[in-house]
Amino acid sequence: MKKKVEEVLKKIRPYLQADGGDIELVEVTEDGAVKVRLLMACAGCPMASITFQSVVEKTLRDEVPGIKSVELV
Repeated sequence: MKKKVEEVLKKIRPYLQADGGDIELVEVTEDGAVKVRLLMACAGCPMASITFQSVVEKTLRDEVPGIKSVELV
């Protein structure tokens, strides 16, 4: 599952980098929890929670079967 999550994050990354941000995979647990960290401009952006929910979480859940949760750390 971790490899598939990393592939999906590579697709998302250019969207975030276009606005000066980035994303880092922190952990994928055995029970299907994915933990990510928003970096650079995304880390302090007031729109970060919306970006996280509408882009990161949605894309991961749609493209990686077995994900139980996606958490921003």
